[in-house]
Amino acid sequence: MPAPANALKCAAFAFVALISPSAEVMAFSAPRHHRARPTRGPISRHGSNMCGNVGRLWMSNKNGGDDGDIVDPNPGGATNWSDDDDNNKRSFQDLSFIEQIQEWFASPEGKEDVKTYTVSLGVALLLRLLIVEPRYIPSLSMYPTFEVGDQLAVEKVTKRIRPFSRKEVVVFNPPQNFRDIVGDSSRKSKEALIKRIVAIEGDKVEIMGGKLFVNGVEQEEPFKAEDADYEFGPVIVPPGEVLCLGDNRNHSLDGHIWGFLPTENVIGRAVFVYWPPWRVGSTGMY
Repeated sequence: MPAPANALKCAAFAFVALISPSAEVMAFSAPRHHRARPTRGPISRHGSNMCGNVGRLWMSNKNGGDDGDIVDPNPGGATNWSDDDDNNKRSFQDLSFIEQIQEWFASPEGKEDVKTYTVSLGVALLLRLLIVEPRYIPSLSMYPTFEVGDQLAVEKVTKRIRPFSRKEVVVFNPPQNFRDIVGDSSRKSKEALIKRIVAIEGDKVEIMGGKLFVNGVEQEEPFKAEDADYEFGPVIVPPGEVLCLGDNRNHSLDGHIWGFLPTENVIGRAVFVYWPPWRVGSTGMY
């Protein structure tokens, strides 16, 4: 074929390739029913070379003859390789419990949830370990300030930076004298206690006629349930220790029985009741 005819043919093919949306796909997959004929004659460096190359893309039977028809395995579009996989894949509900967990952990949503839960749990544990923790009241030894079932927050920061004061309510690990009284094997010997500080180091403490005297001065105690029906002291609080009593004076296993409390045993100060809702507040905690 003359060179001008080859150039015209190539230009027409290029135009079709530009305006046809499927031209690019068809260039990389054989057409559905096309009888290709090999070009014969010299291949020039110009227009005929393009046509020759295009012709080669359309040919599949290089052994000669007219038996070059090719059937497109996917006529009219790209191959959908996921059909078989989708048909064979089980739904999430068909998986066993263990497989569902594995599938969830492998999913992007599962990975994001695990990250969120891990960070949240870490922050919560850090807060509880260093800053604040919840406590539950199991007895009436601090009645009427606390009732059975009250849940309160105990802050653990200020004990490191501020000395303890009289009338503060503290949660603490039992001292050795308390353990000796209840027995080391008892469950109570391992449980934290909650009492009120009535005297600090250096104070002279005495209970006379049901009233509390500190350094010879009778103390006002609007938070206590009743006057004490026992006598105590006078004693001097040693350095590094405090004296703690329950607000329900006659129904409390406290410092008038087991003695002084080392300040190093204190877990933290009680700051407020958060449950039940009708008990929310910090009344009587000073």
